[in-house]
Formats: sequence, C-alpha cells, structure tokens
Amino acid sequence: MKNISIIILAAMMLALSACTIDEQLDPNGPSINSLLAGAETGELDLLVYGAEARMRVGWGTYITSVGSIAREMYRFDADPRNTEDLLGKGGRQLDNNTFYLTAPYGSRFQTVKNCNILLQAADATSLATEAQKNGYRGFAKTIKALMFLQELARLHDNGIRVDVSDPDKLGPFVSRAAGYAEILKLLDEGYSHLQSAEFTFKLSSGFNGFDDPAGFARFNRAVAARAATYAEDYDKALAYLNDSFLDIDGDLFVGPKHVFSTASGDILNPVFTVPGQSGEQNVVHDSHIADILPGDTRISKFRLRANPTSQDDLNGTHESAIYASAFSPIDIIRNEELILVFAEASIQKAKYGDAVTAINRLRTHYGLDTYSGGENETELIEEMLYHRRYSFWGEGHRMFDLRRYGRLNAQYLPIDRPGDLVFTQFPRPLTEN
Repeated sequence: MKNISIIILAAMMLALSACTIDEQLDPNGPSINSLLAGAETGELDLLVYGAEARMRVGWGTYITSVGSIAREMYRFDADPRNTEDLLGKGGRQLDNNTFYLTAPYGSRFQTVKNCNILLQAADATSLATEAQKNGYRGFAKTIKALMFLQELARLHDNGIRVDVSDPDKLGPFVSRAAGYAEILKLLDEGYSHLQSAEFTFKLSSGFNGFDDPAGFARFNRAVAARAATYAEDYDKALAYLNDSFLDIDGDLFVGPKHVFSTASGDILNPVFTVPGQSGEQNVVHDSHIADILPGDTRISKFRLRANPTSQDDLNGTHESAIYASAFSPIDIIRNEELILVFAEASIQKAKYGDAVTAINRLRTHYGLDTYSGGENETELIEEMLYHRRYSFWGEGHRMFDLRRYGRLNAQYLPIDRPGDLVFTQFPRPLTEN
C-alpha cells in the first residue's frame, strides 16, 4: 500500500472502533468534526486510503473459518477453537463472542463506518466539485456494499444491519432478502455516481486498471454480479456481467487485488504460511487431493508436505500453496470468477451452450479436455461446482457455494470425527444481540 494509506489506517483505527463519531483522531490527521465541517479533497482522499487499507484486516481469519466449515482446510495452530468450534467437535456450537466471528465482523463494519464518514464528508464539503464528490460516493458505496456482502454471506438467515450511519441509533438487523436488496441498491447507486465522476485519489497498485471511474465501475458491476449470484437472482447476475470486466477469452487473473508490504504500519498477506513449518498451518482436506481430476493443473495449489501433519485427531498430507510469499497479493474478484458466474447463471436460465463455452475456457486453461457431459441442468451444475471448488480453493467461496445448492451438510461433506457438525451460518455477534 502507499505510505499515505498506512498513515490514515493508524489514524482512523481509534475513530472506527469508537462508539460515537465525534471522537478526536490522531493529532496528525483530521478530526471527524473538521471533516464534516468542510473537508478538502486531500482529507477526503485519506478516507479512501484508510478504507482500502482497512478492508484487508481480518481476512485471514475470515478465510480459515469459512474454509474449515466447508472442509476445505484445517487451521492447525495453538488455538483449539479452530479444530473444535468450527468443525462442531462433539456437538460444539459456534461461539458468538470469539475471534473467528468478531475479528472479521469488526473489520468489515469498521470499513463501513469509514465509508459512511466519507459519504457524509463528501456531501458536506464545498471544496470539491460535483464530479469529485461522485468519485468519493461511487468508491464508498461500492466498498460498503462489498463489506455488507461478505458479512451477509457468513450470517445468512441471521441477517445484518445495513443502517449503521448513526452509531448512537443503529438500525435493526434486516432479513437476508432485505440485506441483498440493500447491497444491490448501494452498488447500483455507486455505479450511477461513477458515470459522472472524477477521482482525485490514487488507489494502490492492486487496483491498476480499475483505478479510474470507468475501471472502478467495471469492478462495481463485478461485485454486483457476485451479490446477485449469492442472492440467486440470475437474471440480474447476467445483466451486471454485461458492464463488468468479464472476458471469457481473456486473462483469468485480471481483477482488483489486496496488496501487502513491509512498510511501517502495513500488514503482510494474512493467509500465507511458511512452507513445511510445524507451527501455524493451513492444511488441505484430503478429499480435495482425492477428488481432483487427473491432469488438472490446479493440483499446484496444494503442496505435499515432507511429513504428514496432525492435530486433534485430524490429519493431512498437503498444505496450502496458493500464495508464494507473505507479499503475494490476494484477489478481491477476478475474471475467472466472472466466467463461472456467467456459467452458473447461464445454467439456471437454461442457456446450456453458453455455460459449456464458459466451462471449456477453464477446462482448457487447466489442462483438461473439453466438456463431454450432458448439456442439462443436473450435470452442468456438478461441473460448474467442480470448477468453483478448485479455482477458488482457500479464497472464501466454497461454504457459500455448497449452501446455495443445499450441500452444506454431512451428506456431501466428509465428517472426520464422529459427532462433528457442519454449520450453515455464523451467529450474530453477542454485542449485537
């Protein structure tokens, strides 16, 4: 990240976790009151950088918690809750007041608060043009919607709060359907702002190609396509894809990314673990090794350990190899996902030929023969889920993909210890009840 993003991350931490929005910030940064009284574009830019920096925090816990529930991986470390709570050991239930819930939840909603301050400050200032204000609005509403989407995917039928602009008067939890409706509404509003916007701010290198209003608008539509897919509104998913950066014949790995560095105050890739170490490990569930098709080059995501590892009566021979180092970027969303969203929506709308075209793009890229199965809903869903399984292993999708098709249960997932459970959603945090 740019140095300025790290400065604002440190400055915003206090305000973002405070109970009210009129707390004083770091003396080297602007106060909330001064921002709302008439911020200059440079001060508004700092809020953008803070939001981009903050949205990375807690991502490692997010990935390992949803990945454990979906039996993608085991998180072996000193905390027994990773192999007990998340796998329902002996009938244990998920805790509503512990790190695997509250750390990602807090980070997502702190980022939302940052975006809300940005929106309020942009509306209040007379020191920015309307086009510049639209740039801030388009950015803030897109990122805010993405944060809501990540938490609604986890809490599911427990719903989320979407009215949190006044910390002293929070809105109620809304239903899953209402949550998705609000997310798509925010994304549509953000997209509209971006049509007549100017960016005064410079996003990190992770947004190269998506760091102007036109590029960011394509990112917005990509997020909207994911949200519509999670909401199972496939007509909207296909419509959003039209204005996204979907390119079936293009580079699978194009898309905005989180970036990391050793700069003072910055963070490293939170999902990376040192190869072969005996301490913290993200261990691949053996079923993913057993089920991958011969010749599928995505096997490279899994590294064979010199020695098998075990903890709490759980075992594994392979570990995650999806990130080469602690500086490796993490995709926020990429063309590969859009291709599979297109395939899924096409299947659901009985456009089977389109789905096969999209699926064959992945099969040929990953060393497989073209699809030879039946062009019908049942067989194509199996094929599509196979590719989502291996293309996005360890990236926080599988729990939600399985649930969308009624497969987040012991009928479809391996239960490695008698009495273990499969959870379909996370609880509301204790502090929210």
